[in-house]
Amino acid sequence: MATGVFDLLHPGHVYFLAEARKLGDELVVVVARDRTARRLKHEPYVSEAMRREMVEALKPVDRAILGSSTDIYETVVRERPNIIALGYDQIWNEAEVVRECARRGVQVTVARIGPFPHDDLASKRIVERILERGPPPREASP
Repeated sequence: MATGVFDLLHPGHVYFLAEARKLGDELVVVVARDRTARRLKHEPYVSEAMRREMVEALKPVDRAILGSSTDIYETVVRERPNIIALGYDQIWNEAEVVRECARRGVQVTVARIGPFPHDDLASKRIVERILERGPPPREASP
């Protein structure tokens, strides 16, 4: 299982999911709800339904589902993964995740996936670069 917001898909997301897929036989990706994205990061640019659909279309992903908007462990209990892959920049503490999953009856291993070698392609940096460039030049009217 891998989790994330996956707003503005970029090569770092594909790298993370490809590395997570290598850890097991099936990769289920939990896409954060809009409410969760707002709480943890920012107002999403793309709706949760569209983000889920785009993530599911990626080659490493077997299934993409929307997470709970109230309890992140709800989905873990329902799906019962053996391994949870965390991205290098995700805030969750591996030991705490293992303990909380065990408390809820799910034995998991947590693997931290390292960063994509080209970190300048992260969503935040892509948006910053777009804003720096400003709007595209307008074509002259005939």
